[in-house]
Amino acid sequence: MKIKLSTLDRRNFLRGVGGFSLALPAFETFSGIAGAAEKLASPKRLACFYLPNGVPMPRKDDPAYQDWSWFPDGSGKDFTFSKCLDPLELLRDEMTILSGLSHPAARKVHGHSNADQFLTGADTGGRGDYKNTISLDQVYATHVGEQTRVSSLVMSTDGGSGTPRGAQTMSFSRSGRAIPAENKPKRIFDMLFVKADGNAARRLALSKSAIDELMADARSLRRDLSQQDQKTFDEFLDSIRGTELKVAKAARWIDIPLPTVDVDYLNLDITPDDPREYLQTMYELIYLAFKTDSTRAATYMIGKELGDGISDYLARAVGLPLTHKLSHNTKLPEGWKKFGTYCRFQAEEFGRFASKLKSTPEPASEGNMLDNTLLLFGSASSAFHLSRNYPLILAGGQSMGFKHGQYLNYAGAGAYRGGWAPGEQEPYRMKGIHEDLPLSNLYVSMLQKLGVETDSFGGQTGTLNEV
Repeated sequence: MKIKLSTLDRRNFLRGVGGFSLALPAFETFSGIAGAAEKLASPKRLACFYLPNGVPMPRKDDPAYQDWSWFPDGSGKDFTFSKCLDPLELLRDEMTILSGLSHPAARKVHGHSNADQFLTGADTGGRGDYKNTISLDQVYATHVGEQTRVSSLVMSTDGGSGTPRGAQTMSFSRSGRAIPAENKPKRIFDMLFVKADGNAARRLALSKSAIDELMADARSLRRDLSQQDQKTFDEFLDSIRGTELKVAKAARWIDIPLPTVDVDYLNLDITPDDPREYLQTMYELIYLAFKTDSTRAATYMIGKELGDGISDYLARAVGLPLTHKLSHNTKLPEGWKKFGTYCRFQAEEFGRFASKLKSTPEPASEGNMLDNTLLLFGSASSAFHLSRNYPLILAGGQSMGFKHGQYLNYAGAGAYRGGWAPGEQEPYRMKGIHEDLPLSNLYVSMLQKLGVETDSFGGQTGTLNEV
């Protein structure tokens, strides 16, 4: 039996449950299939990936420089990967490496505090009051999310939202609120492809009734609050309005069948205790979500800064100890090699994912999936938590007009400042020797080619025409 959202008595419901909880029930979730919902002829997708703790940047006079400097040698079309990125050699014509970009508001902040602003460009500061803004992926999700069952897929290895300046998610709402990330593959899969039970329509109806009642009560309550309490309450109401939109969207998709996907090859109960397979599974879930057009926006925060989460164990994939310490121990014997070996592992898995997109024909049009999928991979710090010269890879999206097969070195010689001589301050304490370009210039160009009409992001109005 179908239940219409308008047929339930909300006051009887509220009396029956004895109150209202903001924790919504588990809704049915679905992914689009051919003919199930309106589709774009050539769907455009965005996925963003975050690597914490920066990358290896030995000095040019260091013997490790040739093999283990993360940034390529050369520039433009004439560049050579080091061992950090050479697993991406077969994809060089599908990607652009960038240096000399960063967010102006974060350049004097220690890299440990910068993951929060990687996709926002907000002035979150190093201490004191904290306020963030909407992230790149959520701007795009707002633009395209109504065309898919899941507006955006938010994932991380550590899960949840973390703390201010200690994010465990890359995604932030329009009000700057952290969007909790999911880190369990089975729950991500179920959200995308498993119909929980037949009571979803009733739960949606009850949720809408409860929200209606709460919003009605809120309008009268707000008048009795102090100015500061009104501000706090408005933030609370923003989250309720977001829930209201999710309920309305779920109701529209409730009768559209889910796609069938074969995942016998996946261990959905995998954990970061097996880091390589775990990363491969998380990437595969994004691939399946994109292939079935379940969503067109995804983020995966591979690790958090500070090194106190489960993501700190990912280096065990290459037989090394805690990941965060690799960035601190570069002066020890083979320190650069160990740090570079871990980054090489990350390049391998990112490359595996991009290659699979490239080898998959576009389900909705001509070409391959990578041509219609824009991938951003990077970090909000470079050398030893230096909040400048972010290491960045932009891949895919050639059907959107992106130009690849190049290394855009906007930092010049400054790209190679990473190691430091005895007696020098650590890099993040040093005065910048080069003024980076705003990273938001790249984000504006990305959004424009993704079809979002905008001329600014994060307070910046420039573009990066070379991509």
